[in-house]
Amino acid sequence: MLFNSYTFTFAFLPATLACYFLIGQWRKEWAGVWLVAASLLFYAYWDPRYVMLLLGSVVINYFAGINLSKRGIHTASPRPILLVMAVGFNLALLGYFKYANFFVANLAAAGLDLSVPNVILPLGISFFTFTQIAFLVDSWRGEAREPNFVHYLLFATYFPHLIAGPILHHKEMMPQFKRAEIYRLNPERLVNGLVIFIIGLFKKVVLADGVSAFAGPIFGAAAKGLHFLPQDAWSGALAYTFQLYFDFSGYCDMAIGASLMFGIALPLNFDSPYKSLNVIDFWRRWHMTLSRFLRDYLYIPLGGNRRGAIRRYVNLFITMLLGGLWHGAGWGFMVWGALHGIYLAINHAFHAFRPDRGFVIPRKVAVTASWLVTFLAVVVAWVFFRADTLSSALRILAGMLHLTPEGANVFHQNAAATLRAWTWCAALLFAALVMPNTQEIMRDHLPTLSRPSNRGRLLGRTLGFGSTAGWAVAIGVMLCLGLACMPQPTNFLYFNF
Repeated sequence: MLFNSYTFTFAFLPATLACYFLIGQWRKEWAGVWLVAASLLFYAYWDPRYVMLLLGSVVINYFAGINLSKRGIHTASPRPILLVMAVGFNLALLGYFKYANFFVANLAAAGLDLSVPNVILPLGISFFTFTQIAFLVDSWRGEAREPNFVHYLLFATYFPHLIAGPILHHKEMMPQFKRAEIYRLNPERLVNGLVIFIIGLFKKVVLADGVSAFAGPIFGAAAKGLHFLPQDAWSGALAYTFQLYFDFSGYCDMAIGASLMFGIALPLNFDSPYKSLNVIDFWRRWHMTLSRFLRDYLYIPLGGNRRGAIRRYVNLFITMLLGGLWHGAGWGFMVWGALHGIYLAINHAFHAFRPDRGFVIPRKVAVTASWLVTFLAVVVAWVFFRADTLSSALRILAGMLHLTPEGANVFHQNAAATLRAWTWCAALLFAALVMPNTQEIMRDHLPTLSRPSNRGRLLGRTLGFGSTAGWAVAIGVMLCLGLACMPQPTNFLYFNF
């Protein structure tokens, strides 16, 4: 079920909220059971067959976590056998559903044709798998323990995060569900959550879906073997850059807003990443819970920065390469991850070198150059992330660099379409760089578990939401535009990762 659908907005969400608070007045434990049932219905709306897969994963991880929390790090066992087996089960499950088709296709391309049925990727399997892997590791470390199966089921299946994140930690979610006040209707929380949800809906169906019309034709033409003029190649790459930005940002807002209506604060997952002045900062702002997961459960166990500079750069590269593979089964995702691994290594090496010691660069020049280099590096990587094949990505990049071969079959877009694309991109760049993000707007209402950084904010004073006529009109306009664009809902781009 999509957040940006009439079914969710006018049926599922209101009914779930009403029953949750009605039951909560009577018995809060049963309100939790209702929320679990609603979350499973939410997941089953896509394909009921995969509910059993989700429940099987939850049951196995629950009992593994129970045993791991009993063993803990203080046992005499020299090796965490159970932890390895439990994490291995999760990775095997994820690997089969996510990478079986990719593996078979590559074997077929190499001449080895296997008769294997097509595997359908279950929605959100990456998110609920990584959430549970984090729980297993935290249980082994003695940082998490959940004896109540219903509570764990709620933690793992909670619908606002289920299909597209954020990746949750048990210790930041379950204490909230134990607070009695969340089972009572709070009008202020309800209104704040609704406002955040509407802003997210506007970002998704008006901004992201609007600019997607200029990205699709370019990448589609690249898949057909066409080449590009620079203005068209750049318009397609930038259009996708902003489509993904506002799609992901909009989804995060909708998830945070829907959860806040129930009284539950989700972790901040998106903090104006296109304002970043370097790639290190970009990954502190983009998909923040994934960055946290990769750091805590992959980069640090690999050794982090504790074994010298060279090993640090290798660890960064491996972490980002696997992070790219997590996003999808395709060579483009791996190239995207590898590029960001290289970017991060260069960024850390630059900081260690400190070239500013010998000379002084004017601050405005340094800030502008840093932002531009970072943004262009991100755009180039997104081309590989979006393109259907590596050759498609290279054709677009060749067009961006004005390296289209002579006599090549060139994609011709009419001047009006190119102008519209560049107008959209300019407007969305302004919004991404100058306008405050949703969490900054709602800064006085604590919508998430942490506050936004406010780094790189270009407005002298951030707009703050309040009970004013101006805000009522603005939210009403965004709601009307959002509803007008909802008759044919489109998937979130992170919907099936």
